[in-house]
Amino acid sequence: MKKEEIIQAYGQYILNTYTRLPLIFVKGKGMKLIDLDGKEYLDFFPGWGVNNYGHCHPKVVSAVRDQIDKLIHVPNNFYHPNQAKLAKEIIRNSFDGKVFFCNSGAEGVESAIKLSRAFGDGKRFEIITFLNSFHGRTTGALTATGQEKYQKGFQPLLPGFKTVPFNDIEKLKGAINEKTVAIMLELIQGEGGINIAGKEYVKQIRQICDEKNILMIIDEVQTGMGRTGEIFAFKHYGFEPDLMVLAKALGGGLPIGALVVKRKFADVLKPGMHASTFGGSPLICKAALGAFKAISADKMLANTKKMGGYIIEKLKGMQGKFDCIKDVRGLGLMIGIELNFEGKIVFEECLKNGLIINCTHENVLRLMPALNVTKKQADKALYLLEKSLKTIAEGKQ
Repeated sequence: MKKEEIIQAYGQYILNTYTRLPLIFVKGKGMKLIDLDGKEYLDFFPGWGVNNYGHCHPKVVSAVRDQIDKLIHVPNNFYHPNQAKLAKEIIRNSFDGKVFFCNSGAEGVESAIKLSRAFGDGKRFEIITFLNSFHGRTTGALTATGQEKYQKGFQPLLPGFKTVPFNDIEKLKGAINEKTVAIMLELIQGEGGINIAGKEYVKQIRQICDEKNILMIIDEVQTGMGRTGEIFAFKHYGFEPDLMVLAKALGGGLPIGALVVKRKFADVLKPGMHASTFGGSPLICKAALGAFKAISADKMLANTKKMGGYIIEKLKGMQGKFDCIKDVRGLGLMIGIELNFEGKIVFEECLKNGLIINCTHENVLRLMPALNVTKKQADKALYLLEKSLKTIAEGKQ
């Protein structure tokens, strides 16, 4: 199909739920994306963090090829080795517990909500979340999300949620009552503007949960699988969550979600209480195993720490050149650049120059390159970003 035919078909046959750009990508390899016209782009925001290892990483592609003609799907009332291997790998890299497999981050959050309410046994059901959080688009996950702009038009939302300011322990304490069953947070709010939870703050939340028998749920949908320089972001904080939600990069580009449950809470959900038809299929689990192999083989955690520090240092230097940059913050390769104006124009200018980034929370540029990004690729991206900022600055004069 030609470009015009593809765009026309979208308009005629696909629900208009996304703000789409007139770009059609047909091939990707590593940090590179190629569109229908043959133009190459440097991808510094690969699939909202899905492609942590770059596009079509050989370890993931090899795993999929090995599985695809053997067995694609089997229902979850039977066993298969790939799901067992993947669950074991997740637990080996996180904390002692058990895993429920599903298809997305939102579905993982819904699973955490259901487990929490079952744990509350009808007496406790309220879950506390945080302003500027993002947990997904399904009804429960949307209610948990602390941003009204996503909730508008979908009221009434699911009852039993409270939202409090992020990094404010007193407001959190004030929201807890006899009905509170869980506290759910992102250690770094991605969609909320790359806001990082303080270590003392998280430590106090863990203490509160232990004292009051409240579940501590960590949403690692975006921070997980090496994005921050540790395999999971909670490892930076020196604690273990009770529940952890994974998705995005876990499948190496294929759809998967997971709820990891500490062993002491692993029997709350019993047979028949929860399910996911496609959750943990042989094909998807094999791809996820390939993702773990990619992280290890390419020493991505070490590279993430090294290159994350390098990029943040260079961006802070860039901040001295441009008055429009209010702040640079991040951890590993999850980086935010806060501007004093709406960042959409910067995103668009970067795109013209062949660099894909993201703008979130209206004025925060988000950079999340592949974990195996090289210095050469980082330097090119930084050059293109600076070039774009210069163009915009000159246009405003």
